[in-house]
Amino acid sequence: MIPRYRLGFRPDIEGLRAVAVLAVLAFHATVPGLAGGFIGVDVFFVISGFLITGLLLRDVSVTGRFSLAEFYARRARRILPAAGVVLLATTAGAWLLLPPLRGGDIAGDVVTAALYIANWRFVAGQTDYLAAERDPSPLLHYWSLAVEEQFYLLWAPLLLVLVLLARRVGRSPVPAVTAAVVALTGASFALSLWWTGLSAPLAYLSSPSRAWQFGVGALAALLMPYLGRPDGGEDRPGTGGTGGTADRTGRRPRFAARVASGALGLAGGAAVAWSVAGIGPATPYPGTAALVPTLGTAAIIMFRSPLSRVLSLAPVRAIGRLSFSWYLWHWPVLVLAEAALGEQPWPVRLALVLASALPAALTLRLVENPLRLSEVVSALPRRGLALGTSAMAVPLAAALLLNGGVVHGAATTQVTVAAADPAGTADAPGTALRPTPAQARTDFPKSAGCEIALTATTSPPCLFGDTTSKDRVVLIGDSHAGQWFAAAERVAVRRGWALEVLTKPGCPLPRLTVVDPRLGREYRECDAWREYALKRLAAESPPRLILVASLNAYASDRTVLTRAWDATLTPLSRLGATVVYLRDTPLPGKDVPSCLSGGPVGDCAFPRRAGLRPDPLAEQIVAGERPGMRLLDVVPLLCPGTGDTCPAALDGIVLYRDDAHITDTLAVRLAPRLEQDLEDLDLIPTVL
Repeated sequence: MIPRYRLGFRPDIEGLRAVAVLAVLAFHATVPGLAGGFIGVDVFFVISGFLITGLLLRDVSVTGRFSLAEFYARRARRILPAAGVVLLATTAGAWLLLPPLRGGDIAGDVVTAALYIANWRFVAGQTDYLAAERDPSPLLHYWSLAVEEQFYLLWAPLLLVLVLLARRVGRSPVPAVTAAVVALTGASFALSLWWTGLSAPLAYLSSPSRAWQFGVGALAALLMPYLGRPDGGEDRPGTGGTGGTADRTGRRPRFAARVASGALGLAGGAAVAWSVAGIGPATPYPGTAALVPTLGTAAIIMFRSPLSRVLSLAPVRAIGRLSFSWYLWHWPVLVLAEAALGEQPWPVRLALVLASALPAALTLRLVENPLRLSEVVSALPRRGLALGTSAMAVPLAAALLLNGGVVHGAATTQVTVAAADPAGTADAPGTALRPTPAQARTDFPKSAGCEIALTATTSPPCLFGDTTSKDRVVLIGDSHAGQWFAAAERVAVRRGWALEVLTKPGCPLPRLTVVDPRLGREYRECDAWREYALKRLAAESPPRLILVASLNAYASDRTVLTRAWDATLTPLSRLGATVVYLRDTPLPGKDVPSCLSGGPVGDCAFPRRAGLRPDPLAEQIVAGERPGMRLLDVVPLLCPGTGDTCPAALDGIVLYRDDAHITDTLAVRLAPRLEQDLEDLDLIPTVL
């Protein structure tokens, strides 16, 4: 016997969509006190799992089966046209407002978003050290659509198989479906916990670690007939009453049951509200923290309470009807506006996301509702599927055109220094830049394999020059040490010495424990690698020279930073070699190649005050407070004079390959200068 899933329209679920989208909007607008607004996506996932599973169960309870073609056609009508319109608009906005190189990045985002695999592209980008610091994509929010579609690509066929098997043996499919949902939900939640501790971006953006939230919604749908509230909620008005006023036997729920239901529904609302206000950037997420908004949402859906009446109010429902289109539009509007205007304070960001309701309303009225409710399109599944295919194909074509224009421009256009260059560079007007902006992005040191992976705790030998020589130069630190590979190699090779490279990106050489944004957790592998590197050097023959460098932005407290440097420099000083500190290079804080691809060099200059951070270690060496240590400082070369800005290019050379690292072309150009400085300090023999 299959329970009767009498799915009527649920106005409170429509209102719950409003809560979800408003939470996301507040989070992206950086409204103070609402740092956990990103959990609005979790609310959407639970609602989706509940509604879709409920609709499929309704079809099974009425007909004994359901049509996959009809299911996917319905999904295509509901999701793809509006999503395709926003992809097209974002492609056009990128072409109009963004530098060519950034447009090329977004073309790739459009392709993966149109194919509903964007979450995996963003996982790769946020865990890739070379790409993690680029400006956010205006399509970053499409990760959640990709997760949802990937889930249903597997869930609907699995449910159909279970239904058919149950029919073959003459049993109700509900026990088998319930067991499958419980198993998959548990496995996904366990994976989510594991990945949260391993890599937060992977756990947050991937479909396997998010599937459990759809599973919670599906379990709610399976339980509804047994809770005296069989109205699962078809996401479309006019298909039935609100139901839920009687249990399966027709008796009205007893008073105690109504009180319990109200309390549980209100508790669910409190859980969601607490999540919006109480969860923040420091919370490992999803992890166990995601249980709070997920179970809270399920409770709101399953148990009638005074909150149900609030969510059913007409103004709240109006926002809920707009929620999908508004979610699609708000982020591209915000990102593209800030690309044109610069970073804005939260009141302006809030105004921008609120203003995005206008294109959202137009999309709802002109695209989403007409196609979703069209009798002509919905008459045959193949029409809905054809509509969805077209909604994917058109943005794909637009993205290919955008990327083709970027590639052609990068291949045929040389960026030159403007005649009136406000950066005060020494370049003559018309000087072509080297490398080109497109080439600068991949202008890395020629030390492949030495900058080890995020989770690695040991380094390969990484020896260069005459590896048999008893004399050795050591280059040690993070990627800001690795960027000086060309200079260190020149020193070693011209003297017949060996060069040993010990570098780990994002890992401070001073003994600081940091949280890595790519992992979303404490960077334990960094601490382990640092200890490994110091022990390895202590076990090897003493080097002739040790070059150290590190990003000068891991800590702002001078006392903490000084102590951290002491903990690292003390064992290095015991090795018997002179330790030379390469002062950190200026930090542009912007994607320099992208900027240079779209305008005059002078427009890409950055504020001196922000780019040149105080450097306590350099100050101590100059003051003679670090006996035995020497300083090499190229900052006056990269940011000459005393003006308010530092240039992005000098003497026709692009200085930075991203927002923080110098190009290898610049490192090669500066190598003779650093070699000469070391010779002048009598740290290395002079070579003619």
